[in-house]
Amino acid sequence: MFQFFIDADEIMEDGIHIKNPQSVNHIKNVLRMKPGEKIRLCCEAKEKEYTCSIISLDSEEIFAQIEDIDGESRELPCEITLYQGLPKGDKMELIIQKAVEIGASRIVPVATKRSVVKLDEKRAKKKVDRWNLIAESAAKQSKRNRIPQVTSIMTYAMAIEDAKDCSSVLIPYEDARGMSHTREVMESMKGQASIGIFIGPEGGFEDKEVEMVKEIGGHVITLGHRILRTETAGLTTLSILSYLLEED
Repeated sequence: MFQFFIDADEIMEDGIHIKNPQSVNHIKNVLRMKPGEKIRLCCEAKEKEYTCSIISLDSEEIFAQIEDIDGESRELPCEITLYQGLPKGDKMELIIQKAVEIGASRIVPVATKRSVVKLDEKRAKKKVDRWNLIAESAAKQSKRNRIPQVTSIMTYAMAIEDAKDCSSVLIPYEDARGMSHTREVMESMKGQASIGIFIGPEGGFEDKEVEMVKEIGGHVITLGHRILRTETAGLTTLSILSYLLEED
């Protein structure tokens, strides 16, 4: 069943009036859906999911009748923020797509000391707009109940300050040792309200940056004896947490 996101003001007493031009075009012209076919509509503002049947379609609006409210939740029981050091090329697009599929609640692009990528304000805004479209597409594909946000690019100091709101913070570090410690820390994440994950860019973290995470109570962990690429490390950490936190 195809899924789309809607605004609260599109939900009426008689049903749901889909007016977003992109959604209308996708349903009517790309998918070529017909009256009687079912779609799933998610409203983040109301935190509800609606199973609907399409009643009518025109060039500006699609009307759908509500058949069921609040289907299966596809969200993790914990808010996970990925603080991703800016990588080179288009790696960030892959990271965002897969992080959303796995269950990240929020992605924060971070300009670290060793980030090679330098973006001016105009280019940064275009990148963030693009990344949010990728997050929305991934949320639809994976049938998420919400669209994870990709924030504006933060400095490392800003990201550290932001992470203080997390219940726990993890930082995989290539010089860390002890898988038993990592297992213990990962197990302790069960029941946490929110988790922050710091991932370095291609050049990794400077020692001072690791110390800054430790200063706010963060856990330095290892992901094994192999050195993982920046686009692999965050997704590996998210996958482990998803396995441990996912509810039946």
